[in-house]
Amino acid sequence: MPATPLSPLEQKAYNLIKRSGKKGILQSELWHRLGIDSREGSRIALKLLKRGLIEREPVTYNGKRTYRLYIKRVREATEKIKLDGIIEIPCFTCPLYSKCSSGSYINPSTCSKLTEWIIRNILSRRKS
Repeated sequence: MPATPLSPLEQKAYNLIKRSGKKGILQSELWHRLGIDSREGSRIALKLLKRGLIEREPVTYNGKRTYRLYIKRVREATEKIKLDGIIEIPCFTCPLYSKCSSGSYINPSTCSKLTEWIIRNILSRRKS
């Protein structure tokens, strides 16, 4: 079931948060700009948060606790995929590769070369 679309007010709030960039916007400032009360502002912020569209960080501003709202950041992948193990899979150099398939006489379930390769990899990971 697809998510319901944002209401016009929620969309306006999202756009204001987006325009605030990396510095974000105080939740109280968002309410003022939208011309709504704090209760309605909190409800909208929570709805955007639950949908995964924004992040919020607790802050103290002028002696009062509030939240700074940001557009949800896309996390960059920091781990590189290592192809060494994949390149070593015996299937890619097997002369029977084109005849190998599940349910066939030649298949991955009964292949001794593949089984040995899997066991070697499991054992090498346990050692490291």
